[in-house]
Amino acid sequence: MDVISRVASDYRFAQAFVVRLMGGLLVVLGLLVLLLTLALGLLGLPILLLPVGVVVVLGVIFGVGLMLRRRVAVRLGEDGYRVRMVRGAGVRQASWTDVEDVVATTVSSQRVVVVRLRDGSSTTIPVEVLGVDPDAFVRDLQQHLNRGHGYRPLR
Repeated sequence: MDVISRVASDYRFAQAFVVRLMGGLLVVLGLLVLLLTLALGLLGLPILLLPVGVVVVLGVIFGVGLMLRRRVAVRLGEDGYRVRMVRGAGVRQASWTDVEDVVATTVSSQRVVVVRLRDGSSTTIPVEVLGVDPDAFVRDLQQHLNRGHGYRPLR
């Protein structure tokens, strides 16, 4: 077994995708702070609850941002793959021997890679949300799949 087949490839979310998600989170949390402020005024609750709420919101923002930046979205390993935190991905993990084929296509005007499994199920990975060139990801996926099926590249 050559050394390169033991190396796992980890793919994180693209920066632009993380920023979009964080923007939506900021809007929701901002509305929650506004509602908290209104509730404090209308119900006559102690004003000290507002800084507590703001600190909690800042903690959520920091925690979610850190998690999104560090979390591996797709891992291509020696034995198979795993997809995390990708909505609508389908099958989240499988071994390479379970994979029938891989197809790069477009779904709802978004470039995706569909990993079709022998049992008829599939995994859909939107490549635009990954922090890598989509073509490089497809090549790496194909190399892992080939090694997982026992094919070795010619030297």
